[in-house]
Amino acid sequence: MSAGMFSTPRPVPSRLAPAVSGGSVIALALPVFAVAGWPLSGWALAAVLWAAAQAFSLILAQFSGGADNLAAAGMRGIGTTSRGLLVGIPLVAVTVADERVGIAAAGLYALAFTVELLVGLAAYFGTEAKA
Repeated sequence: MSAGMFSTPRPVPSRLAPAVSGGSVIALALPVFAVAGWPLSGWALAAVLWAAAQAFSLILAQFSGGADNLAAAGMRGIGTTSRGLLVGIPLVAVTVADERVGIAAAGLYALAFTVELLVGLAAYFGTEAKA
């Protein structure tokens, strides 16, 4: 791994593959939850939060991403940070009310987010650097 790997700009890849991979984790977890006897309401909460976070990401993607548009870049940054709150607050509230459901939902969401992140990083670093 070279230091230039992180300093060389690359084009922003499509968000479709990371979103689909994370969504696939959510979908494939349903039979696992059913067979293992884990709370299906935890799976449903994770699925709803996943869909809400993806919808929020689509809204944020509508802001112009040009380097000359600092207001849009700031809104995207604040929005991306707020995505964690959008998911975290309901997870904490549900975990306080029913620990088993909250932990199941948080674990599944964390796994789906991790897969999305890894696929996104692979897509980004798998492209050729801009000249």
